Amino acid sequence: MQLFSCDHCGNTIYFENNLCEHCGHALGYLPEENALVSLDPAGDNAWTAPAVPGKTYIYCDNARHAACNWLVTKEEGGSIFCLACQHNETIPSLEDPHNLSRWQTIERAKKRLFYSLLRLGLPLETRAENPEHGLAFRFLADGDGNAPVMTGHENGIITISLAEADDAERERRRTGMGEPYRTLLGHFRHEIGHHYWDLLVREKPQEARYRELFGDERADYGQALKTYYANGAPAGWPATHISAYATAHPWEDFAETFAHYLHITDTVEMAAAFGIRAKPRTGDESLALPPVRFDPYMAPDMSEIVDNWIPLASLLNNLNRAMGQTDAYPFVLSPPVIDRLAFVNDLVHQAPALEQLAALEAVE
Repeated sequence: MQLFSCDHCGNTIYFENNLCEHCGHALGYLPEENALVSLDPAGDNAWTAPAVPGKTYIYCDNARHAACNWLVTKEEGGSIFCLACQHNETIPSLEDPHNLSRWQTIERAKKRLFYSLLRLGLPLETRAENPEHGLAFRFLADGDGNAPVMTGHENGIITISLAEADDAERERRRTGMGEPYRTLLGHFRHEIGHHYWDLLVREKPQEARYRELFGDERADYGQALKTYYANGAPAGWPATHISAYATAHPWEDFAETFAHYLHITDTVEMAAAFGIRAKPRTGDESLALPPVRFDPYMAPDMSEIVDNWIPLASLLNNLNRAMGQTDAYPFVLSPPVIDRLAFVNDLVHQAPALEQLAALEAVE
């Protein structure tokens, strides 16, 4: 994630801001430009952006629920939803204030997911564009007398339980399942990993290499999960997997690795935006962190990202401990995990070119 600057007054602004507290200008995010821009009223709920002259914008319709600050080009018959919100298939009843508050929290996490997907140029078809594998979200509340909503993915449809937006409930689930880490953004990043496995690995040339690194996904998934929940992760799993749950099945290993790839890349970008550097007084050069001088979202070599991430993660964890908090990143990157992260990095950087090639073949 980047830091942004108000193009009207130069004040530092942040991704979720819809108002510059310094100059009072309205702000909106333009995903096509990766820019958080200041706005001038243009009448009839429309806006112009001095930084992008010649166009008129409206806020995504979900802005009226304080759930979005993204902009849409104002066009006759155009979409009233932004590039991220047009993937929403189901949202909860907003008449319930608890539902509204939790959905707003979910949308903030979802927007950070989409920031990463757009930066990487990954395919983002809606369900209308691709009825079989288009991306859609269902944000569901537990209904009276119904079974609890299970967060998960199936053929491009990602379901997120509204309860995951409640900090106390999410923490209860985390401790109950013995997880070191559980966040809304983590859910989004994990489930989207399943989606991109379907799009970028299944029956693609990369499938063979995937099986070398992650295992054969043709193993019975249901039985694998039963075995995992009955017995837990095998002894010694930290030497081979990013998390205990990654050992359950090769599909889950890929989704966990994909999520961590996004965790790492986005955090390294934020460290670069702040100009973070570190030189431990112990003299331990393995923990030295020079300023990040590259764009981690565009880095073709995963080792460059990892070399910056390891000392940064140590810094984050020790700062958290100084505040009496748990580790921000309670995971270890073993060599096999780094190899899998490199596979994901290669995969996502190939995706835009492969999508263009597929489009050209379809025209022919």
